[in-house]
Amino acid sequence: MVLFDTNMILRYLLNDNQEMADKAEVYLDTGNVHVTVEVIAEVVYVLKGVYSMEREKISETIIDFLNLVRCREADVLTCALDLYGKRSFDFIDCVLYAYHKVRGIEIATFDQKLIKLMASQR
Repeated sequence: MVLFDTNMILRYLLNDNQEMADKAEVYLDTGNVHVTVEVIAEVVYVLKGVYSMEREKISETIIDFLNLVRCREADVLTCALDLYGKRSFDFIDCVLYAYHKVRGIEIATFDQKLIKLMASQR
């Protein structure tokens, strides 16, 4: 098992350093690369904040990337990324919503916008 960090994912997705992108691809070719929710969250923030990528493009790009790797929370991430690409929620709020929607986990929050979203999905 190989666990990718944020930089490995970014170099692969952006292909802005050919040597690093190629190294990431070598790992991906093994079929044994894993990612975590935390690392994907950081990738989202870097793509949005540093590279000014549009939310919908971030969503599509990372959902496609998830097809190349293993992730215990892939269903949660896919739901979160789908919401992130369509609405103006912070990505972590999207993840919390996805845990609620996909896994039925109760989310305790004071965030009224998130509360309304979760209530609308009942």
